[in-house]
Amino acid sequence: MLTSEITKENLNKMVVRFYAKIINDDVVGPFFIEKLGDNLNNNMWKPHIELLTNFWASIALGDQNYRGNPLAPHLQIGGLERATFDQWLNLFFETLESIYEPHVANLFKERSTIIAGNFMRNLRIA
Repeated sequence: MLTSEITKENLNKMVVRFYAKIINDDVVGPFFIEKLGDNLNNNMWKPHIELLTNFWASIALGDQNYRGNPLAPHLQIGGLERATFDQWLNLFFETLESIYEPHVANLFKERSTIIAGNFMRNLRIA
């Protein structure tokens, strides 16, 4: 059942479901698997999932628990292309549509598209 309510719990569900898709994806998965491994329950993924849950909670709920710079890790990754970001967005949109009602999913889609655009601009990806 889709929800129109945004909570920290369903944001965590979204992040976990999204990264489960990521690690099984041939385009985006290798970037994450190289850094964090292929098991979401390992000690590398757990803090990443918490960090990203807090990131989206800061955006959607004004939560103050996010501590980080979302662009910084991407500056250390070679081989990122527009196709990588396009696939990231496709997988993210699929995940959003499986959890949130369309009007809520669209808010996240808009924000994530802006974020991806900013990342590509800062990484000088055409």
